[in-house]
Amino acid sequence: MNAPIGLFYGSSTCYTEMTAEKIRERIGADWIDIHNVADGDIALAEQYDFLIFGIPTWDYGELQEDWENIWDQLAQLSLQGKTAALYGQGDQEGYPQWYQDALGYLHAQLLACGARLVGYWPAEGYEFEESKGLTDDGSHFVGLALDDENEFDLSEGRLDKWCAQVMREFGLQP
Repeated sequence: MNAPIGLFYGSSTCYTEMTAEKIRERIGADWIDIHNVADGDIALAEQYDFLIFGIPTWDYGELQEDWENIWDQLAQLSLQGKTAALYGQGDQEGYPQWYQDALGYLHAQLLACGARLVGYWPAEGYEFEESKGLTDDGSHFVGLALDDENEFDLSEGRLDKWCAQVMREFGLQP
């Protein structure tokens, strides 16, 4: 662990994992250590000042199984003084009532652990019915919302903008 940013993700279909790799490509390999929550210790997050978390929403607004398996450990972390950004994968067409719900669950959990959250993303341009991943006023997602199932063509541009935004909000310059 040499990088200033720790990126933690869980992935079942590789979309969230591929997004982690794309984030590291954009920001730079020297800036990010990537951790798959299925293989590593989530407590390592306490060793970073800057964090990025990636989580997909499954089925009817459920946590992806790797995140579900470590959820109790995540709740025990002390993240005071840490700054975190989130990204999520979801399916607007197949599950429009639960789009990015897991993003909202993770956001709430990290706030409870003391983290300061950045990287909020405009909800404009998305087509879904409901989401627990929105800010209270519904204008933004609590992290970057991606739908590589239905809007893969929009993901690259969204990632470019979001990575630049997060680095500014972290106060880091690659």
